[in-house]
Amino acid sequence: MSDDDAQSADTRRLPTLEKQPGDGGGLEQSESSAAYTDPADGHGARRFWSARRVPAGLVALVLLGAAGLLLYDVIAVRAGRQAMAWRIWLAGKLDTVHLDSPWELGGASAAMLIGIWLIVLAVSPGLRELLPMRRTAPGIRAGLDRSAAALVLRDRAMEIAGVQSVRMTVGRRKVTARAVSHFRELDEVRGDLDEALGEGLRQLGLTHPLHLSVHVRRPKKG
Repeated sequence: MSDDDAQSADTRRLPTLEKQPGDGGGLEQSESSAAYTDPADGHGARRFWSARRVPAGLVALVLLGAAGLLLYDVIAVRAGRQAMAWRIWLAGKLDTVHLDSPWELGGASAAMLIGIWLIVLAVSPGLRELLPMRRTAPGIRAGLDRSAAALVLRDRAMEIAGVQSVRMTVGRRKVTARAVSHFRELDEVRGDLDEALGEGLRQLGLTHPLHLSVHVRRPKKG
């Protein structure tokens, strides 16, 4: 890459290089990490919100059934009929069972956990597998699946000379590449991977910059 190209990429790198011998197998390793930013972020796009139709539908059905059953029983009692057996049984239990009973504590704990789970679902976006991309036109939103991003970056890494295999892990904030090199110096392979994967991350067009971590080692000896 020329000086002009390096300046136009406007990449801020925080490299750390560490070489250490492997344990027992004499494996050499080369590691680096860098934070890549793109000045063309433009208008930021927030994460996609999940509709969560299944949890919402289940909660609505349970509440609708419970409310309808209770309303029917209250109207029946007002009309002079006897309350349903479940209400009589529940009233008797509430009158006789102590609050420190294991069944009472277990039911209260279950209800609390379900309530916390519903609150977390309500305030969190969900769709963790989708990475928001930069807006290129008003009113249009795009997202990239993390597995698709890992596949694209893996193909780029396999084009580097000396790379025998590579495993890509794409998270919401970090990309980790673990490569195996069967020839060339590990530092040279790692440097080429840093450059290729860094350029690949910029071309993905993601809104939020991802931290890149590259690990290169020799294959295990049989």
